Amino acid sequence: MPTIVLVHGAFADSSSWNGVIAHLKRRGYPVLAVANPLRGVQKDAAYVRSVVDSVSGPVVMAAHSYGGSVMTEAADGASNVKALVYVASVSPDVGESIAELTTKFPGSALLTSIKMVPYAVDGGGTAMEQYIYQEKFPEVFAADVDPDVAALMAVTQRPPTADAQTESVTKAAWKTIPSWTLISTQDRGIPPDLQRFMAKRAGSTTVEIEASHAVAVSQPGPVADFIDSAARATV
Repeated sequence: MPTIVLVHGAFADSSSWNGVIAHLKRRGYPVLAVANPLRGVQKDAAYVRSVVDSVSGPVVMAAHSYGGSVMTEAADGASNVKALVYVASVSPDVGESIAELTTKFPGSALLTSIKMVPYAVDGGGTAMEQYIYQEKFPEVFAADVDPDVAALMAVTQRPPTADAQTESVTKAAWKTIPSWTLISTQDRGIPPDLQRFMAKRAGSTTVEIEASHAVAVSQPGPVADFIDSAARATV
């Protein structure tokens, strides 16, 4: 069976895939949930590609949110990657960034929900990280998640750098690797119409689920089903 490699997005960590992982492992899939560094598309993609290259045998990759930018860059030219699954995600073309894409269609509440925080960088100086205000996190990111769980997700969110949001991809793996796109129709992070536009452009097999941006947390079963269908179709 193929190894399922999961790539989380901004403001989240690998635990956001826990429910999906449980479903996939019950079906016998080996699974790796990558700790996406969230430092910038090129850096993150290089790290994710090193993980993919370490896997023997076929791989099906699935990514959430900003993780789609990283997967789109990282999977290009990887001969063992057989399918790309975009989950409430972006699937950029060459020269596009997530910051640019999320303004292409109305519906994202992220721009009015972000707090910029400076952090120290190697060699001196500072750069900026982004957090969703904790009080806004459930509404923007996880509206259909249990309120207690959403509150914990707000506290434990992992910040992307500003570069991660503005840096463009230089490769587009979906042009050569079959893709699947799960559209979350109540998404206030990545507008549903943007998800539809990118899925059509990529020629993706598409499904729509009534869910928030955190669909992998709120509806892990259907997400796992969709990843399973991509694996069965390509491996």
